[in-house]
Amino acid sequence: MYGDGPIRNRMPRADRVDVDVVTAVHAAYARFLPNLWKSLREQTHPSWTWWVEVDGDADEVTEALTGCGAALDPRVRVNAHGGAALGPATVRNLALHRGAARCVQTADADDELEPEALSLLVTALAEHPGTGFSVGRARDLLPDGQLLEVPVPLAPGLLERGALAAHWVTTEDTYRLPVPPACAMYLRDLVTVLGGWQAAEGMEDTALLMAASAATPGVLLPDPTLRYRRHADQRSKQSRTHFVEGPQVRGVRSRVAGLLALPPWSRAAV
Repeated sequence: MYGDGPIRNRMPRADRVDVDVVTAVHAAYARFLPNLWKSLREQTHPSWTWWVEVDGDADEVTEALTGCGAALDPRVRVNAHGGAALGPATVRNLALHRGAARCVQTADADDELEPEALSLLVTALAEHPGTGFSVGRARDLLPDGQLLEVPVPLAPGLLERGALAAHWVTTEDTYRLPVPPACAMYLRDLVTVLGGWQAAEGMEDTALLMAASAATPGVLLPDPTLRYRRHADQRSKQSRTHFVEGPQVRGVRSRVAGLLALPPWSRAAV
């Protein structure tokens, strides 16, 4: 809830915190799911559920999950609405509301999580009780398997309210995010208060992260938590050019300004 009173409760011990890992996937990205599944099996954090929400036809996704063994794991929940594609924001929100875990982590179908990703992100939230989200760093995963560090213009530690939006560059000739939005873990209550992922083409996760940063402090980890796959079919590459200085960025910044004018969000009692 919003309010200026003290934090009313603390996170339980980090290794006891449940995490919902949310993945929106369409048929063209089904081939990447076995790699993401492998990275989930390697997680050092013991308590997680993978919510796979299929956008459109489910046949290729089901085949991929069956082939790699994920479909047989009780920690994997697969849902498909059928029909026309709804887009990643709507599909992620469907997955969000199917789950009930204390923390929520997005995992794009074509990316992979580092083995300690969930443990590090949950621990950061537990150790910083005034925060609503934690975010790690990313390493680019190139087609040849090489991993390259992605520089971050912020020092690890507490992120003050609005810091991410202040470092978000959207000038006429440059677009640069201070941290990769896909590296963020959120408290479920915060995501729900903010309305989930915003309907913004190609920047659904950016809009949520900027809103979260405007609502509450966060914490930036010094460690990489995500392997961000670079490939020719990346959706972000196809949708970036026409909206950078358009109404979507203005809308996100307007939302940030409105949230910063409100009292900070604090963790609700559970």
